[in-house]
Amino acid sequence: MSPEAEQKTKKRYSSRTILNLAKYMLQYKWLLSAALVCTLGSNLFALIGPKLTGLCIGAIEPGRGKVDFGQVGVYAAWMAGFYVLSAVMSYGLQVLMLTVSRKVVYRMRQDVFEKLMTLPVGYFDVHQTGDVISRISYDIDTVNASLSNDLVQLLTTVITVAGALVMMLTISPRLVLVFAFTVPLSIVTTRYITGKTRPLFSLRSAKLGELNGFVEEMITGQKTLKAYGREAYTQGRFDGKNREAVEAYYRAEYYGSIVGPCVNFINNLSLSLISVFGALLYLAGHMSIGSISSFVLYSRKFSGPINEAANIFSELQSALAAAERVFRLLEEEPEPADMPGAAELSDVRGEVELKHVRFGYIPGKTVIHDLSFRAEPGRLIAIVGPTGAGKTTLINLLMRFYDPESGEILVDGGRSRSFTRDSLRQAYAMVLQDTWLFYGTIYENLAYGREGATLEEVEAVAKAARIHSFIKRLPQGYDTVLTDEGTNISKGQKQLLTIARAMLLDARMLILDEATSNVDTRTERQIQKAMLKLMEGKTCFVIAHRLSTIENADLILVVNDGEVVEQGTHRELMERDGVYRRLYNAQFE
Repeated sequence: MSPEAEQKTKKRYSSRTILNLAKYMLQYKWLLSAALVCTLGSNLFALIGPKLTGLCIGAIEPGRGKVDFGQVGVYAAWMAGFYVLSAVMSYGLQVLMLTVSRKVVYRMRQDVFEKLMTLPVGYFDVHQTGDVISRISYDIDTVNASLSNDLVQLLTTVITVAGALVMMLTISPRLVLVFAFTVPLSIVTTRYITGKTRPLFSLRSAKLGELNGFVEEMITGQKTLKAYGREAYTQGRFDGKNREAVEAYYRAEYYGSIVGPCVNFINNLSLSLISVFGALLYLAGHMSIGSISSFVLYSRKFSGPINEAANIFSELQSALAAAERVFRLLEEEPEPADMPGAAELSDVRGEVELKHVRFGYIPGKTVIHDLSFRAEPGRLIAIVGPTGAGKTTLINLLMRFYDPESGEILVDGGRSRSFTRDSLRQAYAMVLQDTWLFYGTIYENLAYGREGATLEEVEAVAKAARIHSFIKRLPQGYDTVLTDEGTNISKGQKQLLTIARAMLLDARMLILDEATSNVDTRTERQIQKAMLKLMEGKTCFVIAHRLSTIENADLILVVNDGEVVEQGTHRELMERDGVYRRLYNAQFE
């Protein structure tokens, strides 16, 4: 992409980000209207102060040293009253903007999480978990800080600068000409520097997301990391990513902080010019000392907020970069909608057929080339083959986590795409090799997929999975709370719980992806006996590497290079001198 095209893309994203933020804020237009009233009141009352200061100074008779203390007292009282009102309304403004930012951030975080629930599985296959978490936490918190603080400052700046300019024009239009030189200089300087720093803040957010992703990945794999003695290597990788994140943060903040001092220098230059030309106008009899005093105070109110706005501009750039990452996630394509007129899959028999299915995760790189087979209702279908043959991909296609590029998948004689995804997926119970348990009681984890399951039903499946006796030995039994994805129980016990959870579902089809890989041989055989009884009448798909576990399968599919190269019972396949026999013999030689 050329530099011009890249710049246009950045501008397009920035304007879109601002519009998206505005849409969120306009949902609370009444609170924003009240905040605007408070902003106007607070700043207008504060702007009256310098005028009254000039009148106080004007109560002194030059050369005579006489002061009309009565007038001074009246002006001072009015000044105090206006400043108190300004402070009260300023406090109200802060409360209102905090309320708005809290509501916006709550809504935004809710929308992001709801969006995550609609995204296809493929999104999470290519995005680090830590980076996703960084968007929903750090990036949204950055937006929150900007809305509650920086936006108030900008509103104050606009009103104060406009009000101060009007008051200065009423005092001396000629002296205002000083700003015809200094204001454009401030604008040009600010635009130049912020144009250079905007990409730095985007890079900062990206690097922090990468760092979070790396940390999350390494913490999850602590046992493997230590088992292989890779602490020093991992520390080195972390140091590199940490250095990149810190340097990105430093560069963004360093160059962003240049804006404030530059604008402050220009503002001080304008104050010097006002003092010089104001003195000349006084000597020429065109201005009084009180008017000069008021003009100087208004010039500070005019240039001060501009300086403060320049100082917070880097924070706004950071907030926009963070918001852009959030909105890019919100703009991701959700899982494709069900086709028009999609039917609910009900009264499932469990007949599954694949016809010439072709699929690849990456365009042009096919994983499954030409896969065809038929699973009769209530049959146990075992899927075996070497690593990378496409076994797990087949499960992804059955569950419609992905759709095939060509060919058809039929369920009970109907195309799987003609059914709603929810009803299709609810027709399957699934146990994966990677167990997943959430923070909650054992009962809640077992009853996860079946709302309203009774304790008796939960205990029944726990007994069938040979986990009931272990649960009863725990201090709280089925009310024992599992923490940190079940780290207070063994890996094998976790797998038994997930198997019991799948047993509880009233599903006509069952998928087991190496479901017994983390249990010992004796427990595995016990589970197999229980599962054979519980799987009666269900169509079961079992991915297995230990071929001894699927000898009793009704049909064994041997998948190799994305195709079914052999199929039949264990005895039939062993009688052939094919792939299955070689795999089986290799395990027992």
